[in-house]
Amino acid sequence: MRLRCAVLDDFQGVATGLADWSPVEERVEVVALREHLQGEDALADALAGYDIVVTLRERVPFPGSLIARLPRLKLLIASGMRNSVIDYAAAEAHGVIVCGTASSSTPPVELTWALLLGLARGIVQENNALRGDGPWQSTVGADLHGRRLGLLGLGKIGSRVARVGLAFGMRVSAWSRNLTEERATEVGVELAGSKEELLRESDFVSVHLALGDRTRGLLGAAELALMKPSAYLVNTSRAAIVDQDALLAALHEGRIAGAGVDVFDIEPLPAGHPMRTAPRLLATPHLGYVSHANYTTYYGQAVENIQAYLAGTPVRRLP
Repeated sequence: MRLRCAVLDDFQGVATGLADWSPVEERVEVVALREHLQGEDALADALAGYDIVVTLRERVPFPGSLIARLPRLKLLIASGMRNSVIDYAAAEAHGVIVCGTASSSTPPVELTWALLLGLARGIVQENNALRGDGPWQSTVGADLHGRRLGLLGLGKIGSRVARVGLAFGMRVSAWSRNLTEERATEVGVELAGSKEELLRESDFVSVHLALGDRTRGLLGAAELALMKPSAYLVNTSRAAIVDQDALLAALHEGRIAGAGVDVFDIEPLPAGHPMRTAPRLLATPHLGYVSHANYTTYYGQAVENIQAYLAGTPVRRLP
């Protein structure tokens, strides 16, 4: 009898085409689920008959209560080598092996710049107007050269965003609680004296911090009020770093020029959610990691993880 493997959130229907699953097909039946399963009951019902689950990033939580309801589950594969929504202790207690895959930081860097440039030059508004017989030129673009880009976080992604900003001729500064002058100099940017200073002086602010107790709600109403009315905010990191109600209020009231957002408090974003209709907002459905190269890695290494598990020698184990 073959094992059964569920691949979650295959929205584009590409999971079985971007990797060669033939090495495991004799022993494993692979089923790609294109619809998102919302809530523990739906997940428990849908996954009860599977021995292996491949989950995409951190969209689907696997708390101990869910793992306990999946007695057949023996292998859980996460894309990426870090996942904060899996209860590893519960997995171990129930005999579930958790493995990860490699994940490139290049796609979120590129998406950050797609959002920033889209905001600065009014790309969506001008495209919609041109294709809908609207006005010819209705916006005046915001220049990048000579303007200040403020980065909250200067890690793997933030530092690469910084280098692109420098290539555009921007003045780049960065801040995080643990950022040192030495690290900022290494990347070629200025160290902001404080978070408040960075927000006050930047023309573009981009978030590149990991979500944790110290960063949750880092940008609230008071912080957003420090930004220039002409400034733009970009968040491709985690939604909870920015107070969502405060951001919506700032956008509706025109207290900032706009925001580019790829992450949300609920994903997928439900119909009628206020983020779907907010003004001055350029939003994408969490595409940061969604690229051909990343998906090829995710699913290709998922196959390798299954092969290793079947051989009794699991690889890329988490945490």
